[in-house]
Amino acid sequence: MVKRDILGLGRLAIEGTLRLTNIVEAMHRKIGGVPGGVPGTALIYESVRALTRLTGRAIDLFPALPEGATTAEREAWLAALNGIVGDHLAATNNPLAIPMRLLPKGAPTRKLAVLIHGLCMNPRQWTRNRHNHGSALSRDLGYAPLHLHYNSGLHVSTNGREFAALLESLVAQWPLPVEDLVIVAHSMGGLVSRSAWHYASEAGHTWPHRLHKLVFLGTPHHGAPLERAGNWLDTALQLSPYTTPLAAVGKLRSAGITDLRYGNLLDEDWEHLDRFAPAGDRRRPLPLPANVQCFAIAAAGDRIVPVDSAFGRHPDPRRALPFGESHLMLGRDMNHWDLLNRRAVYQQLLSWLT
Repeated sequence: MVKRDILGLGRLAIEGTLRLTNIVEAMHRKIGGVPGGVPGTALIYESVRALTRLTGRAIDLFPALPEGATTAEREAWLAALNGIVGDHLAATNNPLAIPMRLLPKGAPTRKLAVLIHGLCMNPRQWTRNRHNHGSALSRDLGYAPLHLHYNSGLHVSTNGREFAALLESLVAQWPLPVEDLVIVAHSMGGLVSRSAWHYASEAGHTWPHRLHKLVFLGTPHHGAPLERAGNWLDTALQLSPYTTPLAAVGKLRSAGITDLRYGNLLDEDWEHLDRFAPAGDRRRPLPLPANVQCFAIAAAGDRIVPVDSAFGRHPDPRRALPFGESHLMLGRDMNHWDLLNRRAVYQQLLSWLT
């Protein structure tokens, strides 16, 4: 583990201890039933907080350690941590926060394929069972694959806006003229790509004119039921004065996760709103990118993203995404992760991108 990890985890542990102390103290007061809390407990909790802060200052003074090479295991837990509390990591300048970057793989060509991972994931996880869609597209169709690495705990619109600017810089600095640009996005990555296209078009960027095809793999265009269940849990915990403090635990989840409740894409979908408050779908309807061929693949056995959400189906015609039938594929006997490596999925990619 490198120094950055030690410092980042130490700070996060300190912050977690302080927050948990506040929760336990609140419960103690509720259960004690005494205004102001049980006599003598305030001093105990304040002592715990003071000791925790002192430990935090000591961690910041930790001597320098040599930086070591990363591993797949480290990248996996780092991506998961960012997905869960990445907005907090970024807001507190924690060194564990993942900075957005595009990772090229192979020699540059005039055709670019950008692959965007989902929540709690990283570019290495595109390789599954010795298959990587990007590497295969490079081999079979001559695309130069690039993997977007980003903090999936941030708001989708925050990542979308940054990705739009990053892609504009990439196209301008690419050593060859970009003649063909395609995006292959898994899960949340599809929401980030739609958000990026919107903000790039607003800003007058050039790369949307080079984007010819966009493929969504298990993207929750209209949200994921698991996040809606989490929102329900927040509400249920606040029904009793004795469980109200526990609702704070549910509110530790990131902005990126709560964006998945309905599939938020834009700043106005969450600005000036309590993202944990029980509310209906308040999104501004956003169509698929204009003048771009869009395709979607759903997994029949996906317990995270329902098929209707992955296919953009919605009872409100303003929100429905009109994928053509020939632009849809339902993966039989597949789950959410099988979309990354199943042969049938890649064969369909080849057919659409050829």
